[in-house]
Amino acid sequence: MKLPHRLAKALLLLVATAAASSAAAASSATSAASATSAGTRTPQVEQRVDAILEQMTLEEKIDMIGGAGTLFDIRGVARLHVPPMKAADGPFGVRNFTRTTVYAGGIALAASWNTELERRIGTQLGRDARARGVHFYLAPGVNIYRSPLNGRNFEYYGEDPYLAGQTAAALIVGIQSQGVAATVKHYLADNSEFARHTTDALIDERTAREIYLPAFETAVKSGHVAAVMDSYNLVNGEHMTQNRRFNREILKHDWGFDGVLMSDWDATYDTLDAANGGLDLEMPGSTYFNAAALMPLVRSGRVTMDVLDDKVRRILRTAVRLGWLDRPQLDPSISRYDVASDAAALQGAEEGVVLLKNAGGVLPLERHKIRSIAVIGPNAYPAPLIGGGSATVAPFHASSLLEGLSGELHDVDIRYTRGIADLQQFARDTKWTLHAPGGEPGLQVEEFDNLDLAGAARGRVAPYIDQGEPLDLSALASGDKKLNLADFAAPHPTSTRWTGYFTPKSAGEYDVFVQVGGFDKDIGYRVLVDDKLVIDHWTLKKTPIAVAKVMLDAHAHKIVLEHRAVAGGLDGRVPFVRLGLVGSGAWVEPNAELLAAQADAVIIAVGFDYASEAEAWDRSFSLPPGQNELVRKMCAANPRCIVVITSGGAVDMSAWLDGVPALLQAWYLGQDGGAALAKILFGTVNPSGHLPATFERRWEDNPVHDSYYPQPGTHQVRYQEGVFVGYRGYEAKHIQPMFPFGFGLSYTDFEYHDLQIRKTGTGQATYQAVFSVKNVGTRAGAVVAQLYVAPPPSAVPRPPKELKGFTKILLSPGESRQVTMPLDVRSLAYFDVRAGRWRADAGAYGILVGNSSEQIAVSATLKLDRALSAGK
Repeated sequence: MKLPHRLAKALLLLVATAAASSAAAASSATSAASATSAGTRTPQVEQRVDAILEQMTLEEKIDMIGGAGTLFDIRGVARLHVPPMKAADGPFGVRNFTRTTVYAGGIALAASWNTELERRIGTQLGRDARARGVHFYLAPGVNIYRSPLNGRNFEYYGEDPYLAGQTAAALIVGIQSQGVAATVKHYLADNSEFARHTTDALIDERTAREIYLPAFETAVKSGHVAAVMDSYNLVNGEHMTQNRRFNREILKHDWGFDGVLMSDWDATYDTLDAANGGLDLEMPGSTYFNAAALMPLVRSGRVTMDVLDDKVRRILRTAVRLGWLDRPQLDPSISRYDVASDAAALQGAEEGVVLLKNAGGVLPLERHKIRSIAVIGPNAYPAPLIGGGSATVAPFHASSLLEGLSGELHDVDIRYTRGIADLQQFARDTKWTLHAPGGEPGLQVEEFDNLDLAGAARGRVAPYIDQGEPLDLSALASGDKKLNLADFAAPHPTSTRWTGYFTPKSAGEYDVFVQVGGFDKDIGYRVLVDDKLVIDHWTLKKTPIAVAKVMLDAHAHKIVLEHRAVAGGLDGRVPFVRLGLVGSGAWVEPNAELLAAQADAVIIAVGFDYASEAEAWDRSFSLPPGQNELVRKMCAANPRCIVVITSGGAVDMSAWLDGVPALLQAWYLGQDGGAALAKILFGTVNPSGHLPATFERRWEDNPVHDSYYPQPGTHQVRYQEGVFVGYRGYEAKHIQPMFPFGFGLSYTDFEYHDLQIRKTGTGQATYQAVFSVKNVGTRAGAVVAQLYVAPPPSAVPRPPKELKGFTKILLSPGESRQVTMPLDVRSLAYFDVRAGRWRADAGAYGILVGNSSEQIAVSATLKLDRALSAGK
């Protein structure tokens, strides 16, 4: 969601009163464990809903389907004892303007491949929500990882719809067991963050059914999710909040969803089309679902009373099912600081880490051989808990890698340096003159009250380009910062041009970098060097950080930065932007190399953070500027180097991977990420995470590379790769990735044996795959057994294999266990568009089991004598 400028006053009121309203809530809450989860309709629920609905006036009905305008509140009906309802952001924790437990993000939890862990964390999230009086928890997000560039991949569950659906459904069941409505989002095809209000995803029926819909379908059918959130973008020409095809025909009719379909925040664009298109609840306010707009439509019959009643009925049904009419949602018996939540957060962090490389068995580090460690890198301290945006939550405590190692080791000399200055320092260290050659120091700044650098400008001189600060919502999320009206200057367009001259100390290659901020629309920037365009994000904002390499001689060079944004609101009166130039090889602090060389081992923590990987922006495939150089230099100084990456997905490792013996993918691990990493580095915990997304060697290798951005001159993104997303596409095109889907190393080894296929049903036949897995190593460890189905030749192009089963099992050394995984028609099928059904052709299906999509250990054949089908 975004934080809409027009709700500034209401948001101010909410934040100012949040703590008081929570403390004053009724203390007679019943046990959260006894709350009913959302599921199949029952006569008792429907009778109670009908009784309330019959007493409601038309005005009350309309009031209920539009948010209260206080950012997270939904109106109740006091005279009928229907309480107001409160929502809170996720998915890292319950963001309710208080400190809370911060868990690992969606993609880290998906990397655990552990549905029992998901259920445990979901249960604790439900308890955290009850401790804060929250009714709707706005998570999980299950949008498919289509590209590593998507700025919100860190919130989601990876590239495979089966993995995403199973793990998210387990989380949902846990949340709703506590009487809290989970909200699966963002429905549908919200697979990028650039231009998210205007992007039109063009997806054919089969691709939608097989890739982008199944995780939502599983959330509905298996998780019985209480709420679904529509996305900002358009799909096949219609905004999702008014997309009748996906909302009414597929979600509500085909799948039988009987919960609440809400908008993302400010994602409603029309009254009539949204009302008739299936949207039940406009959030956060009632811009379109209000009496003035809806009354005439209802009275004229353009929106029928049945349509309006169905929306209200869904909200009431959810309230009745989850017990909101029978007890206060705030449960004072649950501590806001829950020890059980802390334990679940630590387990989530431990199981999400993926060991990607361990050449020569450098890990785990041996305590008795290590006397000194150099901890180096921008992500070593403080802890990069989360990516940026509405997922921001504030912890009671947080463990960085540096702190985690200090807590794990008591007799090791731990030395730390950032190793590379932050971008603000490099921007301020860049020296400028107004004219070439020489002249006064500084840059000429021209400011315009429009987005087009047009008309009269206000002029001033600046010493460098460093204006404003990145938007960090953590202080607001914690409740430590109270908003003032001054924080909400009226939104207004602005554009700025900086012009200055940079004279290098010596000729050579330089990096020109730009870092910008801003939470949503109408932000663009471009850079010219000697009147040549070198960075162009003017019409399509892509990333908050951009770098261009330029060759400069030792003379003065004209540099121009042009930037535009809508200022005001939480983004501040002055938009955030900075620029600097750094010579090649000059990024790393000299003392870092010395520190690395003197240590027994060096741990390098690099990657992204809330300012470089965030909602409303995509990110670069390359690491932030200077970090590749940092890794190369540290590993050149000390061959026993371990790299830890914080990111929501794949990054370009080509510049240094060959020279790195050990590599850990850390995602965003929440409050206990540092402690978890320390335990894994020293073998207290055996790594058990596996990749939920393929890591490509080059961005150009990705199946969606040529269709990720809109077609020139349009807002249309054509999903021309079809079903060949992620590992499906790499295998079909015979492209070798850096690390395959499902990959993850361990400190022990596993073997698979005796795969058999057993038929367990008749008619629409069901089967079981039965096999044994054994720990043949010397350490206890968890194996992630993955089952893939390889189809026979078909009338339509099909991926070489697809994930259709998985389980995670902890095994002691020498221990063996038999595993059973179910298979049904959907496990074998593709979506037959002509028939409108799932179809499994006759033929021989390969059943493949192993440690990743590439590491298949055992296989068997399942033969269908005739084609089978299943419904929608």
